[in-house]
Amino acid sequence: MTAHQPSPEAAAADPLERTAPLQQRVLRTLFLTQILGGLAVGIGIAVGALLVEEMTGSATFTGLAQSLFVGGSALVVVPAVRITERFGRRGGLAFGYGCAVLGTGVVITAINLGSAPLAVTGYFLLGAASFAGLQSRYAAADLAPAARRGSHLSLIVWATTIGSVAGPSLAGLAERTWSGWFGGPAYIGSMVAIGILCLLTAAVILVFLRPDPLLTAREISGETDAPKRSIADGYRTAKANPAVRTGVVAAALGHFVMVGVMAMTAVHIKHGMADPTEALSVVGVILGLHIGGMYAFAPIIGRLVDKYGARPILMAGTVTLVAACTVSGSSPGSDHVRLSIGLVLLGVGWSAMTVGSAALVTGAITPAERPSTQGFSDLVMGLAAMAAGLASGPIVEYASYGILCVSCAVVALLVFPFLMGKLTGPTPVEEAA
Repeated sequence: MTAHQPSPEAAAADPLERTAPLQQRVLRTLFLTQILGGLAVGIGIAVGALLVEEMTGSATFTGLAQSLFVGGSALVVVPAVRITERFGRRGGLAFGYGCAVLGTGVVITAINLGSAPLAVTGYFLLGAASFAGLQSRYAAADLAPAARRGSHLSLIVWATTIGSVAGPSLAGLAERTWSGWFGGPAYIGSMVAIGILCLLTAAVILVFLRPDPLLTAREISGETDAPKRSIADGYRTAKANPAVRTGVVAAALGHFVMVGVMAMTAVHIKHGMADPTEALSVVGVILGLHIGGMYAFAPIIGRLVDKYGARPILMAGTVTLVAACTVSGSSPGSDHVRLSIGLVLLGVGWSAMTVGSAALVTGAITPAERPSTQGFSDLVMGLAAMAAGLASGPIVEYASYGILCVSCAVVALLVFPFLMGKLTGPTPVEEAA
């Protein structure tokens, strides 16, 4: 019996074992919403950099769209935590997708007005879909037995593969369909598709995610009368708990590296093509592979977390991110094969950091602490994403894509001092004390 594996007696004593039928229903609902939401996120990622570069004519501002799309959770996380505290996961997730629907309207207005600042603002709101997709992994863990927490939350991360891989490739189809039916400026078709998908996702959550997994977990743990917590409480929990603190840092640095490299890859590809007008199709394929790397291997990673604990998986994720930066940074924009390999590795490294950190954080806190602490973690991830996007454009503009990748590799290595420290946590998913 290893330190990471519970005894049969401990597993049998886990009260969440009795909620297996409800947990299966939760997983099925979240699986469907991740497909729909993944389609929306995939389309948004493929279109963002190209849209802003076309509107501004400068790579300096191009990273803004991507960073704000992925980091839009920094705007919605504070109200989303309050909504989740009061109404459970259903309220918080539906709120996130609702904000994304509003964001698509803002971007469409910006395209018609030719306003780049308004388009960037819309992408900030649209990024709430990314926030909701990330929060879904926590919803999958609320009723998961401790010994299978990594597997359950990674299943929902994996579900995003189906939508996200197809999303970038569907961006071109959405454009051609809208142009053929209605005409008008480029990229409106993509925005309309994102809005419809996010609206449908919110509806599925509100109708089918019942009973709410977070509220049910609180009932089981006897914490229904626990005081409502805020993001500030999540910060205090992370500050006091080494396992939570390490999970937050690992998630944020992994997100920074992924966004920093990915945000400028589309522009790097476009500048390396003889015919830049064909860039959207190539970008769609390569980013689709990247997003596949982000999600497709999540179930394997989840099982490894359950078996070996979070620390070795986070270490492996860090090494993979460094390898991804090396391969991508040494690839010219015209070498689509090498860029594809680098972007797939980037996605796998991000997946290891995301699944490992989520299991680490969730296993170290009670159900009453989850929305505030998990929300704080995603807030830090969002801020890291925005910082990466803000830095990536100027670095490529005034240095090169290769220098950007080297810089991101250095950032990835910053997580090692935290991983080498002592991690404590109350469940077998976490590192042994």
